[in-house]
Amino acid sequence: MLIFIGCTNSSNWVGTLPKPWQLNEEQISDILPQFHKKFPDFHDRLRAFALWQVGKPYELFCLGEESGEDKDPIFRLDVSDCTVHILTSLASAQSYSWQEAKNTLIDIHYKPGDDGISIPTYKSRWHFTTDRIQDNPSTKNITSSLINNKELMTVNLTLNKKENGDEFLNLDWQKPTTVQFIPNKLIDKDLLYKLPSITGVAFVKKSYFKLGLVVAHEGMIIDKKNIIHASSEFGKTVMMDFMEYYFLDDGPRFDGILIFSFNQIEV
Repeated sequence: MLIFIGCTNSSNWVGTLPKPWQLNEEQISDILPQFHKKFPDFHDRLRAFALWQVGKPYELFCLGEESGEDKDPIFRLDVSDCTVHILTSLASAQSYSWQEAKNTLIDIHYKPGDDGISIPTYKSRWHFTTDRIQDNPSTKNITSSLINNKELMTVNLTLNKKENGDEFLNLDWQKPTTVQFIPNKLIDKDLLYKLPSITGVAFVKKSYFKLGLVVAHEGMIIDKKNIIHASSEFGKTVMMDFMEYYFLDDGPRFDGILIFSFNQIEV
């Protein structure tokens, strides 16, 4: 079931704005400072910005480095996939202009070098959600703080290493790791009540393990109830009841979830 934005003060204001995919860079730069004025708290601002993106057209793999192997834009607000929705929301909620949001996106989307500076290249990108929520301070894994470790499911694998030994992506990079996730039997409203007002959710698919992957999809849970995510199924960014999305009549969509927090870049 799709959710329509309710009549809170914040959503009322967001609802008066033209949609981001209809605006140019200068117009976005005019609006971003207004988010800071209306929502001084970072997480309130992130929630509001995520709501503003509802309805945005879906396009898979739509961010790149503008040169080299992937020439897609570094930052954009006209289309999203599930990861792009999260990254662009995070970057925009910390920025006062289009250029600042683009620079912030680079810091979030790319691993820093030895000098601590993130340079956008295909190989330095955080390609894997599992890797990102383990080691990127902008999206920290908080799964084990919600459920006793003994109740979590555990998988040991090497990220980016397929069953036949080949790399999933040509990165000259692999990462042996242990991942603990919340199984379906523990996903209920009681779990949602434990969550912050806005949090990240990554969906685990066991059939992906043989590809060197853990996560098949990701989104944002807001108000301990609804999910906002860029969905290939719906062809756009949607907001809907999380439990109704996750549990279909014929069973759950995925095999479990990881929960992660959203954090500002430390200056």
